[in-house]
Amino acid sequence: MKDMTFEQAMERLEAIVSVLESGKGTLDESMKLFEEGTALTAFCAESLKAAEQKIIKLTSENRQEEA
Repeated sequence: MKDMTFEQAMERLEAIVSVLESGKGTLDESMKLFEEGTALTAFCAESLKAAEQKIIKLTSENRQEEA
């Protein structure tokens, strides 16, 4: 999952949600997909947090340069 981009992880997560919502898989398959989805959600949340921190840092640096 570390080699995935945020966009790839979101696409996979959307595919997982579609399969789970369809209710066509077995319980075992659904549990595996749910587990993968949970990991992808955590990965996406971490990616967004890192991006947010970078934006905060950059805007803070820009404010200091302007002062």
